[in-house]
Amino acid sequence: MTEAPVLYSFRRCPYAMRARMALWVAGIAVTLREVKLAAKPPELIEASPKATVPVLVLPDGTVIDESLAIMRWALAQNDPEGWLAGDDAALIATNDGVFKHHLDRAKYPGRYDEDGVTDHRAAALALLQPLEARLESAAFVCGEKRTLTDVALFPFIRQFAHIDREWFAAQAVPRLQDWLERHIASDLFAAIMPKFGPWTAGDAPIRFGP
Repeated sequence: MTEAPVLYSFRRCPYAMRARMALWVAGIAVTLREVKLAAKPPELIEASPKATVPVLVLPDGTVIDESLAIMRWALAQNDPEGWLAGDDAALIATNDGVFKHHLDRAKYPGRYDEDGVTDHRAAALALLQPLEARLESAAFVCGEKRTLTDVALFPFIRQFAHIDREWFAAQAVPRLQDWLERHIASDLFAAIMPKFGPWTAGDAPIRFGP
């Protein structure tokens, strides 16, 4: 049997979610090591000193420790749904940068020391308006099929919507709300969200993949 890559992951982390979704669609099975963020295993820190998830360790020892890099690596091996045709790097950068900035501050008010007052929830919502506009003419962000961009953005928009579901449902972004619900209800999302206890050395390997 070919040795599987090792994936350090955390179930609820949006970066880890999108990496797992790409690995699953690419048909790449991994040995999953669920991480407890408050007690990170030394093996994770040894593989990637920044010790954030996800981290993918390939059988040859190569370490990929950025979620987008894991997605693109997986899809370069096998891209059955053509996700790489919809890789909008600029849109993803906005999501991972300024949108994530406002998302964190809307989700965890009071955690950050800031000068002035910013309505971070309103600022984040404003950044979603271009997506609503795109979805007026297509079912997904880059066309009629889900692609890498949809999956890269989805976990963060889900996290934002779940800050206050009633508030989000009342906003004038009906196409984005439908897009989000379709991702949440997808077989792919269900497949990558099983629960596992934190991994420690000596545990039996957990095969994760289609």
